[in-house]
Amino acid sequence: MPSSKKANAVPWNDSTLALLLHGYAWLPNRMRRSLDGTVRTRLMGRPAIALRGPDAVAFFYDEKHVVRTAALPDPVLDTLFGQGAVHTLDGDAHRVRKAMFIALLKDGAGVTTLGECVTRRWHEAMADRQQDRVVLFDEAAKILALAVRDWAGVPLSDAAAADLAHDCTSMVDGFATPGPRHLRARRARRRQEDALAGLITDVRTTPEADSKGSALEAVAWHRDLDGTFLNPRTAAVELLNIIRPTVAIAWFATFAAHALNRWPQHRDLLRADTGGSYAEAFAHEVRRFYPFAPFVAGLAAQDLTWHGEHVPKDALVLLDLYGQNHDPALWEDPYRFDPRRFASPEGPQDPLDILVPQGGGDPARGHRCPGEDITVTALAVIATELARLDYEVPDQDLGIPLSRMPTLPRSGFELRLR
Repeated sequence: MPSSKKANAVPWNDSTLALLLHGYAWLPNRMRRSLDGTVRTRLMGRPAIALRGPDAVAFFYDEKHVVRTAALPDPVLDTLFGQGAVHTLDGDAHRVRKAMFIALLKDGAGVTTLGECVTRRWHEAMADRQQDRVVLFDEAAKILALAVRDWAGVPLSDAAAADLAHDCTSMVDGFATPGPRHLRARRARRRQEDALAGLITDVRTTPEADSKGSALEAVAWHRDLDGTFLNPRTAAVELLNIIRPTVAIAWFATFAAHALNRWPQHRDLLRADTGGSYAEAFAHEVRRFYPFAPFVAGLAAQDLTWHGEHVPKDALVLLDLYGQNHDPALWEDPYRFDPRRFASPEGPQDPLDILVPQGGGDPARGHRCPGEDITVTALAVIATELARLDYEVPDQDLGIPLSRMPTLPRSGFELRLR
């Protein structure tokens, strides 16, 4: 009889269809059945190995082990990230491009300013509402698009910003699925890349004094590792990689409303939070508890060994984000929604070290999302504003299907404002 180690290592059957059918649950379910905490399979015909845990995060974000170049398939690049995006680079090329994003958030001032833009646009939207019933997901996407437009210095009308919000949510909604959603995502990306590439060309042709220091200006005049400017299309891709993730906070904002509806005791705690520490902890717990990205992927840079298991060069390496954020070995009672786990960290390990909904490692030198602080700040603002808002939740379908990626409450979370 073969050993358990060998038996568990044999199946490399393709799991692409299973992933599409089961969504977020696919990899955690496979992990639970694994004898050694590692899953071996195939995705899109390529050998793949999935990892989880703090040591897996360190392994995955070490560029001697895992690289991003050629790791992302064209359907993902043509919808979510864009061809030539920073996500596809490694080494010095990645660090030079990434430095452009890091500089925009230097010393936290950029994050604070964006948070103020979100607050202002939220208050305006609530004061100017034309109807009492609001679908929060749609409203939050528009608010975030207006806020990041203001912050990034992108000269768009309010109507164009609303179109941008719709296109950005389409890009995120359609990247992980075939069919009409994917086609809408492709069309949305092409439309916005064309528009923003034109803006980049305009900035370079006739620089505006009031755009100095803006994200638009930073992208337009960025020089890559070879000392050249980004071509207008790639610059548009990177400008969208500032705008799109900010608009995508609408997913977390909707989950925040879901949490406040399910556990209303947090409303009073957020209202009483004058310093913002509980709002920040609440934002972290929303990001941990609710599903967003199921995993991240790269390619094995060379023949590797992981916990005694051979990983061939160019195999897909997956880091199980959703599973890690619900791993009982890492989180006490992981399916309990409890912001206090971030408000007063206890024990030898800070919980933020193992929280990986937007990747892990060092944002400046590695592949962790540099806009994570923006997500936390904007989400904390919206959660606090929701706690202060006078509304009721009419009957609707608030189920969150884990088979759909990305997922949401089916209704988009409708509010009836009072």
